[in-house]
Amino acid sequence: MKVVDSSGWLEYLANGPNAEFFAEPLADPAGLVVPVVSVYEVFKRMLVQLGETAALEAVALMQQGLVVELDAPTALAAAKLSVDHGLPMADAMILAATVVHDATLWTQDQHFERIEGVRYVRKGGE
Repeated sequence: MKVVDSSGWLEYLANGPNAEFFAEPLADPAGLVVPVVSVYEVFKRMLVQLGETAALEAVALMQQGLVVELDAPTALAAAKLSVDHGLPMADAMILAATVVHDATLWTQDQHFERIEGVRYVRKGGE
């Protein structure tokens, strides 16, 4: 199973410099775990930048994977991961969903760079 964090979805949808990196996990929707917080983050960013139609299309693509909600055990795991790795709340929730579902996280978010089991690529232009 694979999790693509919000920045990866946005990079892919915008055909950014790292879009090809994220194309690999996104090519297999049946193997995707999609944390609900990523749905929120992607929808909000797309809504502001490109409008509701584009935002809804992005969410429809995300919903081809297994969308997982934040339950109490995952929230507790996220809180611990946040403390252990110094992660902001949304990033900790994404990492917790990754751990709970025994998945690999694909990201370009530097917060995850040194965490075991994460596929990290540096943002284009950095």
